[in-house]
Amino acid sequence: MVNKIVLAYSGGLDTSVALKWLQEKYNADVVTVTIDLGQHEDLKLTAQLAKSAGSVKHFSLNCLDEFAVDYIFPSIKSNGLYQGVYPLGTALARPLIARKLVEVAKKEGADTVAHGCTGKGNDQVRFDITLKYLNPNLKIVAPVREWNLSRDEEEKYAQKHKLSIKSRKSKYSIDQNLWGRAVEGGQVYDTENEPPPEALEWTTPLDKTPDTPGYVKIDFVGGVPVSVDGISMNPVSLIQHLNRVGGLHGIGLLDHVEDRVVGIKTREVYECPAAVALIEAHKDLEKLVLTRHELAFKVNVDTEWAWLIYSGLWVEPLRSDLQAFIDSTQNRVEGTVTLKMYKGGLRVVGRSSPFSLYNLDLATYDSWSTFDQKEAEGFINLWGLPSRQAGMLSQNSKKTLTTRL
Repeated sequence: MVNKIVLAYSGGLDTSVALKWLQEKYNADVVTVTIDLGQHEDLKLTAQLAKSAGSVKHFSLNCLDEFAVDYIFPSIKSNGLYQGVYPLGTALARPLIARKLVEVAKKEGADTVAHGCTGKGNDQVRFDITLKYLNPNLKIVAPVREWNLSRDEEEKYAQKHKLSIKSRKSKYSIDQNLWGRAVEGGQVYDTENEPPPEALEWTTPLDKTPDTPGYVKIDFVGGVPVSVDGISMNPVSLIQHLNRVGGLHGIGLLDHVEDRVVGIKTREVYECPAAVALIEAHKDLEKLVLTRHELAFKVNVDTEWAWLIYSGLWVEPLRSDLQAFIDSTQNRVEGTVTLKMYKGGLRVVGRSSPFSLYNLDLATYDSWSTFDQKEAEGFINLWGLPSRQAGMLSQNSKKTLTTRL
């Protein structure tokens, strides 16, 4: 039995079909929720579409600040890149959306939550795990997955029921938020072809980027960015600014063959100018202030952290455990990083920190160096001792074997 359903609603094909299907199947009231995470869509239009399709109540929630501080900033600290490439834009958004659905369900006295995910993608995993963790008593319904609908079948269903759906600006499937833009479908399916220009919005084609390099200085405190070029900005404005500046120079276009959680390999095209710039700057600053041992260990922690987020396990206790370690390393990740952007290329060209472990007096080869080179001989002898012992044993073993033969 279902009394009231809370549906994550975008106004697109999947969720519009889901809204009507829920009404038909369960004869229950459906409350719709749209969450603004920087997708640059007309939320008033979304609300109108929801109500015209039968939503008894619609919520439009602005969660940009929460998304930036509670989800994106931890990812920057963790150098969050799935398979070393994808900055986790969609993956980070899903647990936040799930949390809001649970909050609305509690407020509205709903016993069921629903989403428009298919059975092929990662998002179903991210939604369902988070929803069940936050409230195991809520029922979860995924109409597209349960019906096993193709996109053609969804379109026929929408036409049959005369559903008003947002006109698609692109023939591609797009998911977009503050941290990035993901593109699928159409020519992107063909792994041999270059991503077509009409599929892109945030990154300027290289032949149209400025002919002079662009430089930005990013200031970090506690492992997160606080200002750009000396101008303090709130987290959302800072990310939006770097998306514009980086995109102007063609930064952040990622063409990635990716392994989904459900076992499918997929070709994904991402536009993530701010994410690419901030993570590159953050990684470089860490190299300046963390010890070799901290860096070597944190690389593995970062990789595991990214995998947990990608695979829908934001609520997994291990993620919190890893986050505690990561946060403890960020106290000294403070300073300024200068990035040079030119024709799609991004390089760190300067860095400084009050906690820098770089010591010119030790590093220089000039006569005023404080490093005593004579001490190196003893270090080398001790450092190579196990290897020399193994070598001696190997030589003796070969002599013994030769004698036996």
